[in-house]
Amino acid sequence: MSVVVLIGRILFALLFILSSFGHFAQSEGMAAYATAKGVPAAKAAVVGSGVLALVAGLMVLLGIWADLGCLLILVFLIPTTFMMHTFWQESDPQVKQSEMINFNKNIALMGAALALFAFFAHERHLGLMITGPLFTLH
Repeated sequence: MSVVVLIGRILFALLFILSSFGHFAQSEGMAAYATAKGVPAAKAAVVGSGVLALVAGLMVLLGIWADLGCLLILVFLIPTTFMMHTFWQESDPQVKQSEMINFNKNIALMGAALALFAFFAHERHLGLMITGPLFTLH
């Protein structure tokens, strides 16, 4: 089971780790898009959310308080989903569809982050982790 959990952690965490690099390498373009979406202090929000995604992704990947890493991913996803993927405000059908797909993907990722949080906080003997969980669920 430990290897299966490790593979799952890698696949889940890679999305956030790789997307964080875009936050740093393309911060100007992402900040302009965030500004257009009404995000206050867009440049700081882009860089800050990139740091959050990177740290949280690495925590899950490496198994360093992976339960906390999952909660941090949730903290990253909630504002991103509801501020950046506002499909209900779009009138162009293609843009609306694209935003709806990203919104729904993020909702599913929120569910996965919560489920993984509960799993990591409950299961004590996962192996292949640097630390145990920070939280305890029974």
